[in-house]
Amino acid sequence: MIVVATADFEIYHEVVCELRERSVKFTTREPKAGVPNDAAVAIVGPEDVHPPIRTVRANPTEPRQAVDEALSLLRGEDGRTVIGIDPGDRPGIAVLSGNTVVAAFQVSVDEVASVVERETANAVDPLVRIGDGARLNGAAIIDDIEGVPIELVDETGTTPYQGRGVRGMGDVLAAVNIAQLEGEEIESVEIEPTAGEIRQIQTRSREQSETGRSIDETLARKVALGELSMSDALWQHRHE
Repeated sequence: MIVVATADFEIYHEVVCELRERSVKFTTREPKAGVPNDAAVAIVGPEDVHPPIRTVRANPTEPRQAVDEALSLLRGEDGRTVIGIDPGDRPGIAVLSGNTVVAAFQVSVDEVASVVERETANAVDPLVRIGDGARLNGAAIIDDIEGVPIELVDETGTTPYQGRGVRGMGDVLAAVNIAQLEGEEIESVEIEPTAGEIRQIQTRSREQSETGRSIDETLARKVALGELSMSDALWQHRHE
């Protein structure tokens, strides 16, 4: 069981709310009152006395990280943070601590790097694993991520069957599976867009254009390679 033993009210409030939201069994104690016999992990504030059990020091601005660490200690996991990414049009992201999924997201391609940066900010030896599908999105994401090792994973068969009531969760569920697969460590991906990928970008440009016109192949290729954003390509196309 987890015990929250802090004199810092802000930390107490934030950590207890996080534990309740996750339905985690816990108890609370005054720092000098000792810990119950069945407590295995304590969460305390920066200035609190270290109890005689495994202890996590919490920051009031990051209660989830403290709870994640405490749960990893409770389960006996190594606690390494691994982030799996399924790079579709709205990439699925799964954050694993050891073998446990502690967070999940589905965001735009442009937001992935900021999620990774936030989720690995205080992690020891974090790792990102990204699927090898959706090549253009994947390459853009890899280029945006800094300071974390990245593995490219064969994502074949990572999207599970989705039964009634869970449709739309495929990218996130695939990200969980991707996070659990070893891949090839990479720093960047050099790709040459295919004719089909160029046409896809032209179709997207027509859908986003105010006039319903597609950008030409030259501009579409620059978008594919990350040299232009779609909005910049549309602006150039309008002013040619």
